[in-house]
Amino acid sequence: MATTRPHPAEPPARLWRNPEPKRAYDVVIVGSGGHGLATAYYLARNHGITDVAVLERGWLAGGNMARNTTIIRSNYLLDQSAALYEHALRLWEGLEAELDYDFLLSQRGVLNLAHTEQEVRDSRRRVFANALNGIDAQWVTPGEIAELCPILDVSRDVRYPVLGATWQPRAGIAKHDHVAWAFARRADQLGVDLVQNCEVTGFTTDGDRVTGVETSRGTIAAGRVGLAAAGRTSLLTDTLGLRLPLQSHPLQALVSELLEPVHPCVVMSNHVHVYCSQAHKGELVLGAGIDSYNGYRQRGSVHVIEHQMAAALELFPVFARAHVVRTWAGTVDVTPDASPIIGPAPVENLFLNCGWGTGGFKATPGAGWVFAHTIATGAPHPINEPYGLERFATGALIDEHGAAAVAH
Repeated sequence: MATTRPHPAEPPARLWRNPEPKRAYDVVIVGSGGHGLATAYYLARNHGITDVAVLERGWLAGGNMARNTTIIRSNYLLDQSAALYEHALRLWEGLEAELDYDFLLSQRGVLNLAHTEQEVRDSRRRVFANALNGIDAQWVTPGEIAELCPILDVSRDVRYPVLGATWQPRAGIAKHDHVAWAFARRADQLGVDLVQNCEVTGFTTDGDRVTGVETSRGTIAAGRVGLAAAGRTSLLTDTLGLRLPLQSHPLQALVSELLEPVHPCVVMSNHVHVYCSQAHKGELVLGAGIDSYNGYRQRGSVHVIEHQMAAALELFPVFARAHVVRTWAGTVDVTPDASPIIGPAPVENLFLNCGWGTGGFKATPGAGWVFAHTIATGAPHPINEPYGLERFATGALIDEHGAAAVAH
């Protein structure tokens, strides 16, 4: 990367001062995670809207953006999902140059394993669907998997033998906190206000129209309000009497001690319930499915971690002597069809970006792009038009539970 790019720890200069918010903005974005920051950036870049405030109750990107497992991919089954995540992946591929920031994008490839004959059929179907949508994906045999990831156990005498996998070479990982700083820095340079320690507690309204937000630092008027606060959106819309089809769950992950490079790609297994990559510094990063109970705490139950570790050792016996250094959890919102809600709310001037489940990080630039379009124009972008709230009334669901190749 070019040496003129900023050090990854360099924040937007104005953030050290955490400026007092103005009393009115054209647009207020609630939530300074990846989606909120990307939305603010694309509002300024694509639509020339710079009178924007991003409000954060804690610190910049301190929520789920700092608690994900950094995986980027687009090999989803359904046309609507493929369009959204492939749009995001294409943006990822040029984003470091555009934002002039090295966030360590590593297109090392993702393997989605199949352990049963039904998974083989489903996975091959997804590869064919990806090909029809112009997405790089292929079916690989156990022998080919052994070449791609030599430390993965593909022998036949294990409990869940690997029968094959899908392989997306363009997929990979990126450093999540660096991504947040990259978007924040450019949004700041374009005139967006990034306001930390400013919790949104409700809305001001005029009839059926939102006119602003109530915050811990006073009332702020807004022409339009976009909600991009993972795990908090339904709590805020409840204050308007608007119930959303969301359930919030803890989602856990962990990292090991620092190791020499041993894991060359990303491996995901829905069947044994774990996915694993190796971070740039050397930690093994492992994630699992959501905890079954509802909750807003950023911690989860011990048995999920135990099952996750057992699954990891089933696939990677070489990890048996590695030590767990840290576990954590975020709060994710899950919709009935495991796909997000992106579009106008049934309350004027209010816009929703929520319900991402485990798919939020990989969609970051694409979600920001289409959400900015929706807020700026008042109408969905063609890519997010299928993701409106009305689909739960019409039945036009985007059911990616199993097809997403990850356990929800």
